[in-house]
Amino acid sequence: MPSIGSIQLPVFPLLLAPMEDVSDPPFRSLCKINGADLMYSEFISSEGLIRDAIKSRKKLDFEEEERPFGIQIFGGDEEAMQMSARICETVNPDLVDINFGCPVKKVVSKGAGAGVLKDIDLMVKLTKAVIDGTSLPVTVKTRLGWDDQSKNIEEVAERLQDIGVKAITIHGRTRCQLYKGVADWSLIGKVKNNPRIKIPVFGNGDIDSPQMALDYKKRYGVDGIMIGRAAIGYPWIFREIKHFLQTGETLPPPTLEERVEVCKKHLDKSVAWKGPIVGVNEMRRHYTNYLKGLPGIKDFRYKLVTLHNPPDIHAVLDEMLLHYNGYQFERTPIEIINYHEKCPL
Repeated sequence: MPSIGSIQLPVFPLLLAPMEDVSDPPFRSLCKINGADLMYSEFISSEGLIRDAIKSRKKLDFEEEERPFGIQIFGGDEEAMQMSARICETVNPDLVDINFGCPVKKVVSKGAGAGVLKDIDLMVKLTKAVIDGTSLPVTVKTRLGWDDQSKNIEEVAERLQDIGVKAITIHGRTRCQLYKGVADWSLIGKVKNNPRIKIPVFGNGDIDSPQMALDYKKRYGVDGIMIGRAAIGYPWIFREIKHFLQTGETLPPPTLEERVEVCKKHLDKSVAWKGPIVGVNEMRRHYTNYLKGLPGIKDFRYKLVTLHNPPDIHAVLDEMLLHYNGYQFERTPIEIINYHEKCPL
């Protein structure tokens, strides 16, 4: 079983990716219930934490039932990264993770996220600063490299392990690919099978079915997988993968009643944590996947994404239960959300 410092994980753990404006406490709680083994905060700016920015500080929130739980930070300045690691430690997470993978321009242009992929020496310095700033285990999330001509992940993994990183998660694309094309796991497999690498290696990118999870587990030998976009509006992906890995059987898709129940729970938690305006607005990105497959859903979906009052949204969901009474969902591919300017790592 893989371990991160003193954190013992189950055999082949499933990790929920940190996703800006998605993997907040309400969403994480649903993924935890459905089998996610390790979760992270939304990625947090080290500069924001130091400035005591309200939004950055709020991202430190987590519930005890979410453990093991990691806080992910990003930045391009050694002192700021070290100070932010110390701030993270004050809320007692289980680990600190460093984001070297976000390809979004506004992050990269500040020399952070995937922008650091151009300079391995800087990546090492930033990582060492975080390690020196906390007694918690430090892990890293990164990509294969900046572009096709600089896929340096094998060197990166060795150097980060050498300075004390306890685990590495690798997204199978370069920064220049953003989220286009197919993730290439071959280099992830090479890192895992490098005899010098002793820390856990987790793979990330495009996993959207139990069958694919098992295939990649066997093919590349990774210690676990991280799931991001496939979990948006479909937290059941975790339980489906676990059941398939254990039994070889495919679970039936969640029923309409279960989908509506989770929609309501997610909405209520979102409103409680973010307030009625932001909570309702940010919930809208989830409805399409929660209700994917229902025929003639357009009118109901329009109501869900335009209403502002949670009781009214609940009423629409109840109306759907009556309208689609007895409907049986068929097994359909999970829609991988096009996340554009967000950063699902």
